[in-house]
Amino acid sequence: MSDAPDTAAVTATARKILTELGDTWAVVGLSDNRDRAAYGVAQVLQRFGKRVVPVHPKAETVHGEQGYPSLDAIPFDVDVVDVFVNSDLAGAVADEAVAIGAKAVWFQLGVVDEAAYDRVRGAGLDMVMDRCPAIEYKSLS
Repeated sequence: MSDAPDTAAVTATARKILTELGDTWAVVGLSDNRDRAAYGVAQVLQRFGKRVVPVHPKAETVHGEQGYPSLDAIPFDVDVVDVFVNSDLAGAVADEAVAIGAKAVWFQLGVVDEAAYDRVRGAGLDMVMDRCPAIEYKSLS
């Protein structure tokens, strides 16, 4: 990133995404595998009132929500796209998030793609990279 945000700016963006940008979160990489981090994070998001929409090639129902094979298959608006895929796949997901009109993109811990960050921010969306919303929620209280 040419203009990497400082920690305070990232924290402020995370807070904005969690509290202001809407309650429908598409979680890319979420399946019914209880051993995956996405499964537990999705539960936390639900506890905080978010609608969690699983996005996975298997389109499984997870936590009571119908899954979809891709972001563009979701037949309603998505506010935030939470990305639980490898960094080398994350940029394409970020581009899809922009294309479907999401308000924000969240790359989970360990998911880093600086070029995707620049594209998403350039498109006018908020974005957090290499952070976990379940952890960030703890810092809100």
